[in-house]
Amino acid sequence: NKEDPKFKQATLPDIQLWLYKGLLNITEWNRLAHFNNPFGFMEYKYNEVKGAVDLIPKPKSSILLPVPESSKDGCIRCAVVGSGGILNNSKMGKEIDSHDYVFRVNGAVTRGYEEDVGNRTSVYVHTAFSLYASILTLKQYGFHNIPQDEDIKYVMIPEGLRDFEWIQGLLQGKEANGSFKGERPLKYFNGNFNETRFYVLHPDFLRYIRNRFMPSKQMQGNYWAMYRPTNGAFALFLAIHTCDIVDVYGFITEDHHKYSNYYYEKLKKTSVIFFINHDYGLEIKTWKELHDSGIIRLFQRH
Repeated sequence: NKEDPKFKQATLPDIQLWLYKGLLNITEWNRLAHFNNPFGFMEYKYNEVKGAVDLIPKPKSSILLPVPESSKDGCIRCAVVGSGGILNNSKMGKEIDSHDYVFRVNGAVTRGYEEDVGNRTSVYVHTAFSLYASILTLKQYGFHNIPQDEDIKYVMIPEGLRDFEWIQGLLQGKEANGSFKGERPLKYFNGNFNETRFYVLHPDFLRYIRNRFMPSKQMQGNYWAMYRPTNGAFALFLAIHTCDIVDVYGFITEDHHKYSNYYYEKLKKTSVIFFINHDYGLEIKTWKELHDSGIIRLFQRH
């Protein structure tokens, strides 16, 4: 309803959101093989990817989140929570948890930080690596499990071949091959995995977000193939395409240098490192533009 011409023009309401069995055949493969990962399947082998895709159940409903019965105006209110240090001592937890649904990404540490970040999770957005690495590296902050709320939806960003290897292990209840050899993806869900609540984003959706909302100047340089929006960016645009009202917390702002990199770093604070595969400058600008045009409400501390 926000008649912002720039964003309105960029939006494709019928973009393919989910990847699931039945969607991948040779014709479709040939189309997607033109794009580098995670935006397509360049340099992969058809059978390796198809084997995994054919295990992904088709979502029962094309809508990720239903309108809550308590909603008086038929609107879905969502909070998207990143891990930015701006949330440290923010006391935003209660406000975050008051939304109909809460999206979290990657290392979604909540225990011990509830006052600042809340503790509900309705949608957990991750890649195979971010899930695996978060459990490995964030134990010291009390992150021993990925969020496991009742009815939680797990949304995976397939960023490379290792994600399809992970999906195959996960959906067959076996050890994964390749990058995660010896790992049983299912064990990370502690018995709370239900494939009807598992979704995989389609490369078309990821490419659409990059090309239409976040085309970085890095795409013109030598390292163009490395650039992709962050997992948080994909989660935020998924929320914009799913919810009516989107409030965003813990995402990067112009004054990010005032805060630690992550909200859970209370003692040892690190700064944001601007890696070449992301364009944080563009993300800062995009979140502010979305906020200023009223499409999202971005939490900023002034």
